[in-house]
Amino acid sequence: MTTKTNTRKLRGRQLGLPFTGRTGANNAITDVAGVGVGFQTIIENEPRPGRRRPTRTGVTAILPHMGSETPVPVYAGVHRFNGNGEMTGTHWIEDGGYFLGPVVITNTHGVGMAHHATIKWMIDHYASTYQTDDFLWIMPVIAETYDGALNDINGMHVSEADVRAALDNVAAGPVQEGSCGGGTGMITYGFKGGTGTSSRVVEFDGRSYTIGTLVQANHGQRDWLTIAGVPVGKHMRDGTPQSQLQERGSIIVVIATDLPLAPHQLKRLARRAAIGIGRNGTPGGNNSGDIFLAFSTANAHPMAHKASGHLPLQIVNDEPLDPIYMAAVDSVEEAVVNAMLAADDMGGTPHDRFLIRAISHDRLAELVQQYGRMEPEGIQS
Repeated sequence: MTTKTNTRKLRGRQLGLPFTGRTGANNAITDVAGVGVGFQTIIENEPRPGRRRPTRTGVTAILPHMGSETPVPVYAGVHRFNGNGEMTGTHWIEDGGYFLGPVVITNTHGVGMAHHATIKWMIDHYASTYQTDDFLWIMPVIAETYDGALNDINGMHVSEADVRAALDNVAAGPVQEGSCGGGTGMITYGFKGGTGTSSRVVEFDGRSYTIGTLVQANHGQRDWLTIAGVPVGKHMRDGTPQSQLQERGSIIVVIATDLPLAPHQLKRLARRAAIGIGRNGTPGGNNSGDIFLAFSTANAHPMAHKASGHLPLQIVNDEPLDPIYMAAVDSVEEAVVNAMLAADDMGGTPHDRFLIRAISHDRLAELVQQYGRMEPEGIQS
């Protein structure tokens, strides 16, 4: 097995794209304090023995309360925009309003292994909780998108060791993007896609809070693609197979915040991801699984069986939440574009069905400038 760390390319703001809002230090989901992200990337351009296709897949792990020796419940909300996909644990999020442990994202046929391995990791990682009380159960949140155009998905190559590696690699700070982790083999609007992230810092009732977003982008078709209000997909469509691909993918959006939101508010926040991905052109195609999760790291109560009968709950007023919704929409839009800009060409070997090109930074900048949408000062830091 080989792994890959891609060279950092220019992100959307560095290219001069006119995204709005103030970002956190890393412009990433990890700008929410306590949230960590880890990856395991598998890229093998030669088929494994007995297989016909290359292996290009992986695992992405998001841990809300990194460093805690016990699992900490996080209030959460989910939204299914289009349901041709999977995210486990959502029935309890709908009923109980929270989840425990990490969020893991992989490919469609890796969900079972990711679920199995995440449970085992939690039993080991939170040994003081699960190895001393074997009456407890674990329902992890595992999500997926389909990478079968570039990966031997039926080979089911994601292993328990791969999942555990992603979980063990969870860290704060800058987040890798593009062809990495669960996003390794993903395609976005007919360009190479994958993992993207962004954040916003917002003022609420005199205090600063952070909204952070991570996407696994594998959705859309070329003629839909819009960036900064410019119909770039129509200008970049040509006779190549990658520009003619129809919508057959999905997108997972994870929104994190340190704002003290209750489950009903987090469900409403998760819904706004549909507007964020819509800004880049997708209507939520029939074959797409567009599934969104929002969680808050505030109100960090102990597990229910160790808590008192009454829980202290800090909750904000719904009335002033519109800027929070806008920040989430803006962050999702930018994260999708960052995923595309960070990706590299993939495929094109004698064992592949496709060569999927990454979007051209130069051509994108040229088009956005032609439409008068580029930032006047050009490339941003």
